[in-house]
Amino acid sequence: MPLSAQDTTPLPTREGQGGGSAVSSTLGVDLVNQYIWRGQDLGDVSLQPTLGVEWKGLSLSAWGSVGISDFSDDKELDLTLAYSTGGFNVGITDYWFSDGSYFKYKAHRTTHIWEANIGYDFGFLSVQWFTNFAGDDGVNKDGKRSYSSYFELTSPFRLGGLDWEGSIGIVPWRTTFYDANGFCITNVSLRATKDFVIKEKYHLPVFAGLTASPRSEKLYLLMGVSFHL
Repeated sequence: MPLSAQDTTPLPTREGQGGGSAVSSTLGVDLVNQYIWRGQDLGDVSLQPTLGVEWKGLSLSAWGSVGISDFSDDKELDLTLAYSTGGFNVGITDYWFSDGSYFKYKAHRTTHIWEANIGYDFGFLSVQWFTNFAGDDGVNKDGKRSYSSYFELTSPFRLGGLDWEGSIGIVPWRTTFYDANGFCITNVSLRATKDFVIKEKYHLPVFAGLTASPRSEKLYLLMGVSFHL
């Protein structure tokens, strides 16, 4: 669900080959031992490909996840349109989890979920807010659309030759989308990344970390590797 759904290591961009072109692109895939998103267990060993283009801060990307150890895991496809300038970022993501027809968009029948996000990266701290505004959202105690939301703080730091990242994620009100009965902390995570450079040209980031979900009382040890061009 954008990094979206999608808590993965950022991929580097490659500049377009056209003369003076400002277009850059991303192409890669992550291999993870378990797919945990915002404190929710969404699958076991998974492949998570990324494809995207960016131009002057405006980006369009596709991100997916498919289970390779348990084929009953949902197959996810997310499309994100985003814009960033300086530390500010805003975007819209279309989530789809292989339920029903992909091309059915009619209200109350679609299985897509549309989410808007806004945030600011201060360098030492990233602040992000996400809200579902349409599609197959969760409901509140009255059975009405809950406009499911998620708020996250992330702080990067470097220690012992590794790049670290600590995060805390909060669901502010009741929603079945996050299985939350009200305000709760769903994600507390600490992750370290080591970028292995091969022949001074290719990068192979390897990451590992702990993720706790106070809401579900679960603790996960996660690891993965990123392959990108």
